[in-house]
Amino acid sequence: MAYQRFDGIAEFVLAAQLQSFTAAGLQLGVTSSAIGKSVSRLERRLGIKLLHRTTRRLSLTSEGEIYLGSCLRVMEDLDDTEDSLSTGQPEPRGQLRVTLPGAFGRRHIAPALLALARQYPQLDLTITFGDRTVDMVSEGIDLAVRIGDLKDDAELVARRLGEQYLVICASPDYLRKHGPVDGKAALLEHDCIVGWRRGARSTWLLRGPQGALEEQEIRVRHELGDGEMMVQGVLDGCGLSQLPTWLVHEHLQSGRLVTVLDAFAGGGMPIHVIRPRTRYVQPKVRVVSDALMKLAKKRPDIFLCARD
Repeated sequence: MAYQRFDGIAEFVLAAQLQSFTAAGLQLGVTSSAIGKSVSRLERRLGIKLLHRTTRRLSLTSEGEIYLGSCLRVMEDLDDTEDSLSTGQPEPRGQLRVTLPGAFGRRHIAPALLALARQYPQLDLTITFGDRTVDMVSEGIDLAVRIGDLKDDAELVARRLGEQYLVICASPDYLRKHGPVDGKAALLEHDCIVGWRRGARSTWLLRGPQGALEEQEIRVRHELGDGEMMVQGVLDGCGLSQLPTWLVHEHLQSGRLVTVLDAFAGGGMPIHVIRPRTRYVQPKVRVVSDALMKLAKKRPDIFLCARD
């Protein structure tokens, strides 16, 4: 019967989490043998092995890890629904898995998420940082913030937070020592700082006479594989760099950095918050996504820094 589809799931989840039939039995008030039999019946029904059994402990098979993740998400959905029905105000709860771009995420998004977790004590965060495009569905990611154009993907829902703009900047000390940057061709004579990218040509995106973005050859002096270090290199007078406004805004305001070639700079990339497409959006996903939209509106210096 249909209801038998759920038989053994609670026993499996608890045994997998505690790595013991005995410990699971103690929590559920049954014998370890009863727990083991329930899990075995579940495995026979599914036709797969979920747990490796030894005399010392239990461990998940690769199929068991996938099934456990699905079971936990379903249980979280049920908890959220029950909370909503009992209180009328579903609160975010459970583990929220988020992936963020490196420097931008550490500087501007993660602090907002931690503040939100303080507001909601049942919200647990798992945050990873990186610039690779993850497969959110297969990797079990609830939310992602991405910078750059998105590919059409029917499995994802995207909300636009804003846009980052690129400027070319230098320290006043560097310009005093090396002279002004007179025209795009001068980038072949000045020291330029770029991010490290395997096999990529040394070019920056600049606006041409008709306003379209064009690749401009530059002379690379330093390659630094971290955005914060690129900023530090520019502050230290090591060269010019093309950087997003959210990364250098405070230094431009203070005068520690100045922009050059403003007539040509300004390539933009959109910033989105993304989630997998589902019929039911969990409160934890909805609340955090809405909070990021509010943050974007409150901080146009970060999310909507257009050129003057």
